This record gives sequence, structure tokens and C-alpha cells, in this order.
Amino acid sequence: PDQSKATADVKKDMEAPAPMDRLVCGDVGFGKTEIAIRAAFKAVVDGKQAAVLVPTTILAFQHFKTFSDRLKDFPVTVDYLNRFKSTKEKKATLEKLKAGSIDIIVGTHGLLGKEVVFKDLGIMVIDEEQKFGVGHKEKLKTLKTNVDCLTLTATPIPRTLQFSLMGARDLSIINTPPPNRQPIQTEVRVFNDDFIREAIYYETERGGQVFFIHNRVQGLAEMSAMIQGLCPDLSVGFAHGQLEGHELEERILDFIDRKYDVLVCTNIVESGVDIPNVNTIMINNAHHFGLSDLHQLRGRVGRSNKKAFCYLMCPPLGTLPTDSRKRLQTLEQFSDLGSGFQIAMRDLDIRGAGNMLGGEQSGFMAEIGFEMYQKILEEAIRELKRTSFKELFQEEISRQDDFVSDCTIDTDLEILIPDDYVESISERLSLYTRLDNCEDEAALTAFRQEMTD
Repeated sequence: PDQSKATADVKKDMEAPAPMDRLVCGDVGFGKTEIAIRAAFKAVVDGKQAAVLVPTTILAFQHFKTFSDRLKDFPVTVDYLNRFKSTKEKKATLEKLKAGSIDIIVGTHGLLGKEVVFKDLGIMVIDEEQKFGVGHKEKLKTLKTNVDCLTLTATPIPRTLQFSLMGARDLSIINTPPPNRQPIQTEVRVFNDDFIREAIYYETERGGQVFFIHNRVQGLAEMSAMIQGLCPDLSVGFAHGQLEGHELEERILDFIDRKYDVLVCTNIVESGVDIPNVNTIMINNAHHFGLSDLHQLRGRVGRSNKKAFCYLMCPPLGTLPTDSRKRLQTLEQFSDLGSGFQIAMRDLDIRGAGNMLGGEQSGFMAEIGFEMYQKILEEAIRELKRTSFKELFQEEISRQDDFVSDCTIDTDLEILIPDDYVESISERLSLYTRLDNCEDEAALTAFRQEMTD
């Protein structure tokens, strides 16, 4: 249901006179690609070109296959650009783009290069937005001044999430999982040979395959040799981004064809690689990854109706920095289907929101604090709506009650939440903040009831 609503929203946005800027936030494997395919198809039917921007070479190839399969009955030409292609092939592709004989192009950030010229670009789809830097995104903005833009992500970066919560972008959330999906069982474990052997055999005996993520290219071959030693009768392969293009492609395809039982690799498989038969993923040194990375990696498994397992391996929890510990606990806590959005909200809490006009994608407005920043921003936006852009927001202004700024009361009374009632300082602070944010009687009553329990 959410998926069809999101698709409908996207279509409505595309028909509107202003260019679309919509963020579709749906969890890993919830069918965001389908929405993208429909949007791209709509653009092509209207005689425009569509570009799909993805973070990794493997994903570009995979999307190319998905799009081609899905649209093979229609007169639509799909092509892709990544480093698996030779210079000659690239050149041919670019010329076709310019002439307009390619309708949908899938590519990595090479699509942002100067040599890429579109005949008539209609929609830009960005997959896994959290993988691109602010620089890339700004470059996109120059590309897409009057182009519809659709962003897909499972765990938006704090800055992007912030934009959407503020209303600078439209947000669609897909909460309904596809039928027959099961939550992924997530456990934090200490690195241990016996445990690894056990987990791998458990998976291969029920006919599945295993991802083992080790994010250091140097130690990969040794790591895969170690696992080969633990499980002598299984075939173990490894893959990383520094392999030659065709070799990398071959290894991934071999893994999809089940020539390997275990694939030891870096997080190059992180974004959107879809292999339904893999149902156990083990992440070594999980404390070195960010939240969205871990969530993405976890989403590589559990793409069929089997129960899937995700093991986060790290040193004993007591030895980790607080932030790393919080991250791992967040993942253990939110293992239900569709928890990507809550994880992103927690990420916003742990890392702060970044800067709206500048380039930082996370971090706090150190001087005035986040809430205050939000408030000032909101007042400024509201003020602008009333003065400079009055015609545009006529309806909204008539709906709103008159804007009242805060009033201050000076008293000599000490009005505080007693220390013995709420002991933790941070808890008290957040209560004060929530009290400050109550805007009407109902909110106050609810707050009072919560305080008195």
C-alpha cells in the first residue's frame, strides 16, 4: 500500500509545474527500485531521458539488469556507464546519449562528468543518497535545475533527513514489507573461530550462502584463507574494489551462480546487491562502520522467505568508545522489518544534523544548540512566507493561526523539576525541552499525565 501511494505521489509531483524533489525512505529490500523504474518509465513515455545515479559499480550493473528485465516488453533502451566498460564502449554510449537514442542510463558518479551530455534529461534518480558527498549533490543541483529529482534511501544522512523533516523536500516513507519477509536476527558477538565455523555450516547446510565482510583490502586474502582453513570442504572466494573490473564482475556473478559458498569481501556489496540465496552475513570489526553502512549490509540478507542472521563481530563491548557501542546496540534493538527510518532518527541523535547551507552532513550547531537553531529557522521561514512570498502561501497563511512568539515571565519563584524526582541530568533537560515545545492545551495535558505517572 505505501509503495503504490509513493508511486502515485511521485507521478503527481512529476506532473506538477515545479520540478519534483522527493525523498523516498523505505527500508532495505522494500521495493524502492520498483518506484524508480516506474518514474523513469513515465519520463521516457513523456519523451524525456532518465538518469539513475548509483554509488558502486556492482550496483550499476545490477540495476541495469533489473531495469532491462522489467522493461524488456516496451520500446525502451537502457544502458549503463561504469568502469567495467572499455573507453571505446563508453564513447559510443555517450554519443548515443547525446543523440537521444538511449532512454534510461544507469551509472556511477561518472554520470556527473563534464563529458556527459543529455539530449533532454527529464528525471534524475539517486539511489543510496547517503553514499554521495555534499559536493556531488551540489553538482547534481546544477544538472537538475529544471529536472525532476527522486532520491531513494533506506537510512538518510542526518542532513538529508533534516531537510525533509523541515519540509525543504517532500518525504514518502514505505513502511510495509513485502509479504513473507522475516525480521533479521541480529547479534553482537566477539570474534571467535568456533562460532564462525558453526554459523557458516548452519547456513550452508540449509542450502544458503554466506557473506563475510572484512573491510581491509590488505588482509582479505589471509582472511579468506583462514575461513577456508576452518571450513575445508566449502569453496571460499573473495572480492574487493581494487580488482580489475571484469574480474570483480566475474566473481560476483560466480557467487550468484553458487560457485562459492562463502564470499569474503569489503563493503563493496553494501549498496543494493540483491542475492536472495544469501541468508547469513558476518561483519568483522563492526565497530568501524557507521550506522547506515551496517544497516545496509544487514539488508543484503533476508531477501527471501527464510530466516536470516546478521552477526556483528567486534572486541568486547566494554572496550569500545560510547558512540560505537550506541551504534551496535541500536542495530540489535531495531531489527524488525522497516526499521531504517528509526535508525536514521537515532543517527541524527548520535551525530547531530549538519549544516543546512554549508557542507557538513552531520554535527551540531555548537553555539546555539540544535533546538534553538530549529526554532530560529522556523520563525525565519514563517516570516518569509508572510512577507516576500505572500502569493505563494496564501492558503497556508489563512489556515495558520496568528504567529505568537514566546513570552517571558520573570519571577523569583524557583520552578524546577526536582532532582530527586528525575535523577539523570540529560533526562531532565530533554523534559524541559519537551515542555518548551508544547504548543497547545492538549500537549500540555499529555505532558502532565506523563510526568505524574
